Amino acid sequence: MEKIYIALVDTPGFFANIIRLAIQRDYIHVVLSMDEELEEAYSIGRRNPFIPWFAGFEKENKRKICSAFPTARYRIYSLDCTKEQKQRIAGALRTCYERRFRFHYCILGLPSILLQKPFYQERHYTCSSFIARLLSACGLHLFDKHFSLVTPADFYDYKKDDIMFEGALADFIARKRPENARYHIARGALYEG
Repeated sequence: MEKIYIALVDTPGFFANIIRLAIQRDYIHVVLSMDEELEEAYSIGRRNPFIPWFAGFEKENKRKICSAFPTARYRIYSLDCTKEQKQRIAGALRTCYERRFRFHYCILGLPSILLQKPFYQERHYTCSSFIARLLSACGLHLFDKHFSLVTPADFYDYKKDDIMFEGALADFIARKRPENARYHIARGALYEG
């Protein structure tokens, strides 16, 4: 089996507070990563962490995010997948990144989420709806609902067993990984396994 990684993100801000109220969870953003260090991580979100007005498909830069949001908190867990699924996901992400300026944040779909009415505007997604749709298209069907209705709360509730890290993003970036040791991180601490 192979693994991909889901990072749930909690950042401060006006828009974050609105999403937090709507989904009733602290983690308001979802990121899909191909590696456990979040070096190859993607989402529909701010094109620049410092500017909230422009959003679309982007490769996440955890250091830049930490600089913009020093109090950002992350919850990271792994998802099992086959080698073929991981290859399909990686290929889809590369294609989306090459065409990243064609993807936009789906502001019009936000009321539909509250009303639980599926809504799709071509190439417009929330962070969670994009990841749900991409994973489903690659054979990982995580949720029994239309992708447009998937929220960060669904990803939060989905996995409790494989949490690798939960804590401040600054702690995740600063941690030291023992050489040649298998590990996971929980609640901001490093555990060898």
